[in-house]
Amino acid sequence: MKKLIFAFSVIFFFTQCAKKTIETASNVQQNQVDKSWRKMAPAPAAARDIQLGAYSTFDLANGLKVIVVENHKLPKVSYQLSLNNEALIEGDKAGYTSFAGELINKGTKNRTKAQIDESIDFIGADLSTSASGIFASSLKKHGDKLLEIMTDVLYNPTFPKEEFEKVRKRTASNLASSKTNPEAIASNIRSIVNFGSNHPYGEVQTDETIKNITVDDCVKYYNTYFKPNNAYLVIVGDITPEEAKAQANKYFSKWEKGTIPSFNYNTPTPVKGAQVRFGNKDGAVQSVINISYPVDMKPGSADAIKASLMNSILGGGIFSGRLMQNLREKKAYTYGARSNISTDKLLGNFNAFASVRNEVTDSSVTEFLYEMNRIVKEPVSESDLKLAKSSTAGNFGRSLESPQTIANFALNTFRYNLPKDYYNNYLKNVDAVTVGDIQAMASKYIRPENCNIVVVGNKDNVADKLKKFDADGELDFYDAFGKKIETNNVALSADITAQSVIEDYIEALGGSAKLKAVKTLQLAMKASMMGQEASFETYQMAPDKYASKMQMMGMVVQEQKYNGVKASVGQMGKNQILTEGSELAEIKKQAILFEQLRYNTTGYKMELKGIENVEGSNCYKLVVTDPMEKQTTEFYDVKSGLLMRTVSASEKMTMTIDYKDYKSVDGIMIPHTSSISGVMPTALVMEATNVAINKEISPDTFKVE
Repeated sequence: MKKLIFAFSVIFFFTQCAKKTIETASNVQQNQVDKSWRKMAPAPAAARDIQLGAYSTFDLANGLKVIVVENHKLPKVSYQLSLNNEALIEGDKAGYTSFAGELINKGTKNRTKAQIDESIDFIGADLSTSASGIFASSLKKHGDKLLEIMTDVLYNPTFPKEEFEKVRKRTASNLASSKTNPEAIASNIRSIVNFGSNHPYGEVQTDETIKNITVDDCVKYYNTYFKPNNAYLVIVGDITPEEAKAQANKYFSKWEKGTIPSFNYNTPTPVKGAQVRFGNKDGAVQSVINISYPVDMKPGSADAIKASLMNSILGGGIFSGRLMQNLREKKAYTYGARSNISTDKLLGNFNAFASVRNEVTDSSVTEFLYEMNRIVKEPVSESDLKLAKSSTAGNFGRSLESPQTIANFALNTFRYNLPKDYYNNYLKNVDAVTVGDIQAMASKYIRPENCNIVVVGNKDNVADKLKKFDADGELDFYDAFGKKIETNNVALSADITAQSVIEDYIEALGGSAKLKAVKTLQLAMKASMMGQEASFETYQMAPDKYASKMQMMGMVVQEQKYNGVKASVGQMGKNQILTEGSELAEIKKQAILFEQLRYNTTGYKMELKGIENVEGSNCYKLVVTDPMEKQTTEFYDVKSGLLMRTVSASEKMTMTIDYKDYKSVDGIMIPHTSSISGVMPTALVMEATNVAINKEISPDTFKVE
């Protein structure tokens, strides 16, 4: 078969050659013309008229504006109640509006949370609430039942205290995790430096603000803003305008209107010069870079479409964006580098961002600023503009496949007072943008000379290299919640050494003699994992024996034992014996009682790096290298001498453990709360339920089988 195919190929090749030898000169010229047009892309057609799906609107007497979008492909209907209130400054209770929104469906005068959930599940529906409104959807035949539940939630929320505390606890857990999440840290810093703490967009939730929130704050928010004259009801699905009007009147007409407060906010002072804002993430092997500043551009403004196309060329969603092509394709600094520019009725912003390797952090900032300068100074090519237009048109066209898009377009038209034909003419306006328009938008909105360069990364490896980008050559440092800190100005006294820090820690725990007298240590803890309570038990016995057990729902899910020679590791009933290797070495290390007592022995190395702030407290920062060459960064409180945080990094993750709530047990200070971040999506907060020192432990506890 292969020979037959080869024969036909040879015949075809010589046939084509023979034909060419007898062509006349005029025919050759004609063929060349034909080839040229085949290589040219067809000219784009004029932008077509966009016929958006029809929607209808009507108002109820109480001021509720209703938008109806028909879509009869599926027998489903959704109801979106959206508030239209202004952004709020929440002050020292930042986060209370989100608390209120989450609590609205956690119980009513007629139903408990469990009854609400059961009723929604029974009809196969969805119901969710937030600070900005309520969303519900179901099959059309269950519409009345769904609306009865939805309006019960709307009219009669009780804000149960026990549910409030659950929200607070879950929020605290999320905040604990965000403290070590570089993207979250960068977002917090960016909000503060762009908008300031006295602007709604410059507020950041912290441990302190969520502690200040009360149920009364949530009730007040609900009573003030959940009013029909402050809301839109968007109904989408298998429903006619007549049916929608009947439902709206039946379920929402008794909703009483109210007076909605309005606010005016000062525009933040623009940043002068490039300012580097640094957030430290010990152990990080990558840096998160955000180059950002606020922009005053309202939705539907004359600049909105032009600026969006300009940003697409610079670093928008298309892969051909210049930032992506430079930092990823050309330099291989990152997996992705992008930018966005947002409109907002109050104040928008520009942000260019990427996560890059430590060693190329400063080089990456250089390339970001280069591309920002280039798009300002050099006109873009027609081909770049054409590609951006094609991408925009494609995304717009795909979005029209969803009836919810039509609803959002209608809502935006009312909310932002857009022209009635704004979206019908959208592609025509995209097509009309010129190269000159792009450069005008870049000149107006791209400001590499006046920007906040926010970097979150390993201070020891990265910070000093960024000074060259700062207008005054001095970096500003921020904590995880965007609060400016001054630890870089705290000097170490000459008598402070790594050894003295460890000696002070040992003394703070109770003293060397007491620690060395400890022969056994038992610790029982509890934590919440994936909505279930988990219990942990650890046992240590001198010299260097160790056992641990984790249980959930009455079952042992993980167990470790080390008898001083070998170890066993069990997970979900499967057991493995370890006699050598790195995993055995890690378990052996856990067996050591008060490891700091060994820091001055052979195999350990310590380096005092300075003083840094850990959640408001100045701490000595030590980098400790153990005999296995594993490094851990440890933070000891300058005042108390106690260990506050450890950070250990590997190729896959960076784990941070915070130690709190030290209490004396038989004269030895033991932390009773530990928060572990970087291992799970949310922080694992472990609380001690029992601590026993020098109590007898059965030898079977460490038996390896």
